[in-house]
Amino acid sequence: MTGEERLARAALTRVVEPGDETAGRWLRELGAAEVARRLVRGGKPLPGVTDARWEGLRARAARARPRQDLDEAERAGARFVCPGEPEWPAQLDDLGDARPTGLWVRGRPSLRMWALRSVAVVGARACTEYGAHMAAVLGSGLAERGWVVVSGGAYGVDGAAHRGALGAGGATVAVLACGVDRPYPRGHTRLIGRIAEQGLVVGELPPGEHPTPSRFILRNRVIAALTRGTVVVEAAYRSGALVTARAAQRLGRFTMGVPGPATSGLSAGVHALLRQEAVLVSDAAEVAELVGDIGELAPDKRGPVLPRDLLEPGAAQVLAALPARDTASAADIARGAGTTEDDAIGRLYELRSLGFVERHGDGWKLTRQARSPAAVGPPVPDPACSAVRANPDSLGNSRS
Repeated sequence: MTGEERLARAALTRVVEPGDETAGRWLRELGAAEVARRLVRGGKPLPGVTDARWEGLRARAARARPRQDLDEAERAGARFVCPGEPEWPAQLDDLGDARPTGLWVRGRPSLRMWALRSVAVVGARACTEYGAHMAAVLGSGLAERGWVVVSGGAYGVDGAAHRGALGAGGATVAVLACGVDRPYPRGHTRLIGRIAEQGLVVGELPPGEHPTPSRFILRNRVIAALTRGTVVVEAAYRSGALVTARAAQRLGRFTMGVPGPATSGLSAGVHALLRQEAVLVSDAAEVAELVGDIGELAPDKRGPVLPRDLLEPGAAQVLAALPARDTASAADIARGAGTTEDDAIGRLYELRSLGFVERHGDGWKLTRQARSPAAVGPPVPDPACSAVRANPDSLGNSRS
């Protein structure tokens, strides 16, 4: 890329809104330098826009100061990365004419290298404690497995995912809907500053630009395209996180959802997503198995192995034939187990040595150990809920 072309693209980030496919077509057909010249020179509008819109773009172009923007970015520790340059993530080209004109990047690592092994974790801003907990656990678990966690730097799920990755000493990228030199939201100034030191802060807009509702929505396509897959943790039906997930689906990326309570409105959007094309995941290992390389398998999940599970089938059948509280004779136990009395007696002595039964005169009875819930199998608690009950303050403010 020539210096003129690069300077023109820097100028156009202040002229053209993110995701403008009409402008993207101009860039593809004419090149950034020619588009910038026509905007400055005026004359007949380029195809696809009205006269009024063309004049609006020209007014913006007249105020663009790309060299000044590049200088301000450098002072903020940022750089401008263009399509085709060594640091440009090639997967962003999947966006076609909606591809970013360029990206302003703050932080030391290479964006292209980090994007090769990255996963987006997105969700509700006003999330519940459960949502914040799951996002933080996913962020830390993915970081520990060598994955880069990408999110939008917002309150709620985004912030929890970033903090989880940072807390694990891992890599994280915040994709902003404003200039990378002005953290948004303001309450996350310290968090975004820490991300810039330990990871990367990325945006399509030049220094000093502010976010708007449309820019938040359009920013999500970059999150989806940059990563191998998107995980949604809590999202209502109209959540912006679902925009990211649907963009990921259109781009052929993996789309995943973390289920929540069936009665929770904040999980309703995730559940609708799961009924369509998304894959249900509950931890970082399952995410890594889906988006990772061959061999990155999540461990099989099963309940605890109980003492009864280790019994030989004949002994287990005799044990099951004993009444819950009363004493029973060997003959009655044999009938219940469908075996001979001699075989039942032999099994009963075996079970006594293992602590399951005890003899009372001519009868046999279950021991207290065998009658306890642990011998049968306790209900398996939800680990996330258990962690919240055990230490509710560990999650911090769920909105930050």
